[in-house]
Amino acid sequence: MTELDDTPTVSCSRCDREWDLGYELDDLGVGNQAVEQFALDHKRHTGHFPDDVTTWLAECRRCPEGSEHLVRHAAERWAKIHARHTRHAVEIDHGIDDETTVVEPDDVS
Repeated sequence: MTELDDTPTVSCSRCDREWDLGYELDDLGVGNQAVEQFALDHKRHTGHFPDDVTTWLAECRRCPEGSEHLVRHAAERWAKIHARHTRHAVEIDHGIDDETTVVEPDDVS
């Protein structure tokens, strides 16, 4: 009987590399968040996300501030905080659909 290797892999065409996530699973113990953890670490060290990672992007409509997140609630939290402190509207977009959400300063208190 052959052993099945179901360790997930992540690739990056910009780096021209592929990694298996055994380290994240075995040593870091992050379980089902292994891809997310690797993606965040990759961005931190290279300045870009690996292939097939789509992010939520919150961008101020008035100033150059913005923030990129892997989960929607984090982008929404940043947008609400920015709108509250600056009174600027913030647009939230996701890389996999055309839906845009706008957080208006009057929507947060």
